[in-house]
Formats: sequence, C-alpha cells, structure tokens
Amino acid sequence: MSRPQCPRCQRPQAQCLCALIPSLPSQTRVLILQHPSEVNHALNTARLAALGLQNCDIRIGEVFADLAQWLALPGYRPCLLFPGELSEGLSAYSPGAQPRLLVVPDGTWRKARKLLHMNPLLARLPRVQLTDAPPSRYRLRKAPGPDALSTLEAITQALEVLESPASFQALLKPFDTLIDGQIAAMGEDVYQRNHRRP
Repeated sequence: MSRPQCPRCQRPQAQCLCALIPSLPSQTRVLILQHPSEVNHALNTARLAALGLQNCDIRIGEVFADLAQWLALPGYRPCLLFPGELSEGLSAYSPGAQPRLLVVPDGTWRKARKLLHMNPLLARLPRVQLTDAPPSRYRLRKAPGPDALSTLEAITQALEVLESPASFQALLKPFDTLIDGQIAAMGEDVYQRNHRRP
C-alpha cells in the first residue's frame, strides 16, 4: 500500500516540503525540459525549482513539438544552460538588458545530451554555462565531475549571477531538507559506506 502523497511537491505527506518552498519572482524566465525518466525520481530537484520560482515552467518529454513557440516568448532572449566548448560564461544583466529565457535540460548528462540531439532547435540555441559555481550540496548522486550541479542548484546559481545582487538561496532550503531526510532514512552507516565523498 502506497503512502499518502502531497499533490503539490509529490513527497510523502509526512515529508511534505511545501512549507519550505518559496515563491520567488525573477526577471529571467526559466524553462525546464525534463526527461521522462526524472519525473518519478525521489530527488526530483527540477520540480522544486518549478514550484519555487514564479517565472518558471517545466515541460516533460523527449521531443518537444511546441519548442519554437516556447522560445518565441516576447521580451526574452533564449539561451541554453549547458556547458561545452561553445558555451559563454554567464554574467549579470547590464542596465536595460533584455532578460534571458533560460532553457535548462533536466536529466542525467546522457539523457540531457539526448534531448539536444532529438530537438535540433534546442541544440542551435546560444549556450551559456556557470563559472566559479560553489560545490554541489547534492550528496547522494555520483557527479561526473567536481563542478557538476543538480538542476535546482544550477538554476539557483544562474539566477544569482544574472540578477545579482538578488538572492535565490531560499530555493535550496527544501533541497537541503530533502537530502538530509534521504540520508536519515538510509542511516548514517549506509550513507558513509556508499555516498560519502573522500
């Protein structure tokens, strides 16, 4: 028998995160393209971003037929948050600059690359990346490198750079609670043995 689930944050009712999820405004519009394999993941950080930001949408799929329509949103400059040789480092908006439509693929690195491959319009967007981001607080997934962040952390850091000095750290409060809860549920011994970073 499944445990009762919060319909909003989709956590078990006893572990509902809604009281910790902010409702933050932003100049930047965020569009999260979530691979279907992430939807039911216990640590779905993209959902936390979509709930915590007023100017954020999340779409689920592998091929996005309406992508051109979403990217043509008036008043925004679309760009893809994805590292690579052709990616430019993000910097703060200059006065009067048109805000970004920040498109963020959500999935493992392999799945995110697949989203780009299956959506050529996405792959053609100007790419931006984070520079000097703080280390990930995501202590439960093995990252491909020391600079790899969860989707929520990447969005938070991108907004803090673009909209400095505004703070978006409140987005990470439910994330930290979620991680702490998962570690408590597995027990310290299991966490130390399987997830502790050297």
